[in-house]
Amino acid sequence: MARPPLQIGSWGKTSTWIAETDSKGKPVKHKSQARFRDHDGHIRPVSAYGKTKTAAERALLKKLQDRANTSQSGELTALHKINHLLDLWEKRFEGLIADGKRSPTSLDTYRRALKNHVRPAIGELRIGEATTPRLDTVLAKIKSTGGPSIAKTCRAIISGAMKLAVRYGALTVNPVREVDAIEAPTKNPPRALTREEVTLLRQSLAADQRAVEADIPDLTTFMLGTGVRIGESLAVLWHQVDFEAGTVEVTHTIARLTGEGLIRKVSRTGSDHSMCSRASRCRRRGVSGLDGLVGGWGDDRE
Repeated sequence: MARPPLQIGSWGKTSTWIAETDSKGKPVKHKSQARFRDHDGHIRPVSAYGKTKTAAERALLKKLQDRANTSQSGELTALHKINHLLDLWEKRFEGLIADGKRSPTSLDTYRRALKNHVRPAIGELRIGEATTPRLDTVLAKIKSTGGPSIAKTCRAIISGAMKLAVRYGALTVNPVREVDAIEAPTKNPPRALTREEVTLLRQSLAADQRAVEADIPDLTTFMLGTGVRIGESLAVLWHQVDFEAGTVEVTHTIARLTGEGLIRKVSRTGSDHSMCSRASRCRRRGVSGLDGLVGGWGDDRE
């Protein structure tokens, strides 16, 4: 029966022999060699040297592993470390941000999770060692130490990275696919403010001089009337408000990026340039809505 061919990125039996001796015939150099099947399918000899047999064999093993991890076709292999895969995933995510398909604030969140949880837990493993049971155990541990929210973020990162590994040929299936979903009961379910609470909030803000100086009452009025998030509210420009039609164009949000500070970026909810006229009607001299609970804006536009 014919011998089965070597798998791409693998090697055969290692042979080691004395390569050099001193004047007294004592071995001073050993050579270790094995046949390696490269990523182009060709089998080539790979050699390494060392003062002792063990040193030569160790040097050869490292050389073979490095060669296996170096893909001439641009693909990944199961022998690549997961840290390398995560680097590729992070670089790809940066490209999606540049194309406007992902939020830069998401990358900040993912980088914190990568640094604090994902890389320490699985970064030094080989891609082929990322089995479903192992990843399930890792995510369960992250959930117990960091909480469900962080565990969900880590699951999304690992799943995205493993999906990339499947695309590049290092895996045949995504091992995260069968990992249990991470769920947690909502401790404090959201609720709407009552009419009395809205009245008390607006009266309290109007009586607070520091809040008035910071335009907090106007901001609160806008948020109560439209229902948009605080970042989206702060990102609205005057030309996006149509007082005649009673609509507001919500396209951006304010976000804080590490190393950059506050930026005005396209909002996911506003990416389609949606027109917001939920609870309020914007008019030339003010805003009214929520059954008359929302009072007027001044005309102190800049």
